[in-house]
Amino acid sequence: MNIAELLDYSAVEANIDSESKKDLLEEMTDVLLRSAPTLDRAQVLSVLQERERLGSTGIGDGVAIPHGKIANIEQMYLAFGRSVKGVDFDSMDGKAAHLFFLLIAPEDSISAHLKTLARISKLLKKVHVRTQLLKAENAEVIYNIICTEDSA
Repeated sequence: MNIAELLDYSAVEANIDSESKKDLLEEMTDVLLRSAPTLDRAQVLSVLQERERLGSTGIGDGVAIPHGKIANIEQMYLAFGRSVKGVDFDSMDGKAAHLFFLLIAPEDSISAHLKTLARISKLLKKVHVRTQLLKAENAEVIYNIICTEDSA
């Protein structure tokens, strides 16, 4: 499944204000809920916080992919956020994260969940994609970059 198929334009935020990991998870959950209002905010936050306790989802190069699984949902949900100033996300390389994909998946979607995480990681491994996302003027430009680069 393409990232563009999962990512609704309303779930793209170009100006993340959070300064801590905890606040970032809350803000990104709110971004996600703009396109998935039926999800339970407290449940999403709980799943994300539990996953972070297992180890940071900050993969380095200014990227973090907080994710988790929830029972009794039918599909995967995705949101994207950009923090110009960066957030200390306990990333593997010790650097602040600026680009965030938040993924929530059904509890039984092991294969699709892992494939989507791999696709996101592959997209953000490209230096030119990260650079374009960091320099993008607004959410619309960010969304178009993601859709174009994901299909390339």
